[in-house]
Amino acid sequence: MRMPRRVLMLWLVPVALVVVGTIGYRVIEAGRYDLFDSLYMTIVTLSTIGYGETHELSRAGRVFTIFLILSGVSAFFYSVTEIARSVVGGEMANMLGKRKMERTLATLKDHIIVCGYGRMGRLVCREFARNHRPFVVIDINEADLRDFECENGIKLVGDATSDDVLRHAGIERAHSLVTVMSSDADNLFTTLSARLLNPKVVIVARVEEMQSGQKLIRAGANRVVSPYEIGGQRVAQAVIKPTVVDFIDLTSQSEHIALQMEERRVEANSALAGSTLDDSRLHAEHHLMIVAIKKPTGQMVFNPPVETVFEVGDILIAIGHRDHLGALDKLAKPKA
Repeated sequence: MRMPRRVLMLWLVPVALVVVGTIGYRVIEAGRYDLFDSLYMTIVTLSTIGYGETHELSRAGRVFTIFLILSGVSAFFYSVTEIARSVVGGEMANMLGKRKMERTLATLKDHIIVCGYGRMGRLVCREFARNHRPFVVIDINEADLRDFECENGIKLVGDATSDDVLRHAGIERAHSLVTVMSSDADNLFTTLSARLLNPKVVIVARVEEMQSGQKLIRAGANRVVSPYEIGGQRVAQAVIKPTVVDFIDLTSQSEHIALQMEERRVEANSALAGSTLDDSRLHAEHHLMIVAIKKPTGQMVFNPPVETVFEVGDILIAIGHRDHLGALDKLAKPKA
């Protein structure tokens, strides 16, 4: 990282003054002042300590001293003061930033913890940021997190397999944990630790070797994702069913405002609880299509008929305009 030009100049001014003063005394007082005496005289003069002359100065040496005092002392002290202010200010900013981060971490609730900030971790964090979801990203390599900047994210340097680091990230209050480190062993250990610390947290784990998938499930992962398997399937589908892939892209990527696919849980005492799909008027009034319902038992009901009754705990998968999906969110929440 390059030093800012202003800070570089502040460092160069006192160095230049010391060099000029040392050479000046050495040349003017040749024979009486060696290099060390010249340096000592320069430092004493610029610092205004006033210990006295090492050897008696000639008239020319005294004139040079006057010049050094008038032209150099102010510049010397200004540069030293500004350097100290920059150092102290930077440390203070870092300290205040760290305190702010600690306060934010202590108050976070229902957030997401991302373990690993590699290539996949960066993509995951970008999606959470794009959807305005608060999250904490943990990586053991401070250099990898140096360029991390996100309004809704907090970076935390540490070992995600450590219980203390997970507690620091607020695992007891977190809604979900995503572990996407490159090592299956690290993801397995992190999953096990997170499940023991928070039995209710939703855990999604990355897996490199498919035989590790069952181990992650047994360790407590709710869902296991293999980037290579998903990528292979996506490439094949792009050839076999390109229009279907285009439709999935259109409904799943948040930058497409015209059409979105979202999921909402039917809460107790909400307007939807106990009503039928037809009575809810979701399609007639809000132009939303309910394409599937995931029941609390895990059963998935596709293309539900109009007489389907919404139950508390049902997860509705809907397609519609982003503005209309806001109406679904209000209807699925408890009545005020």
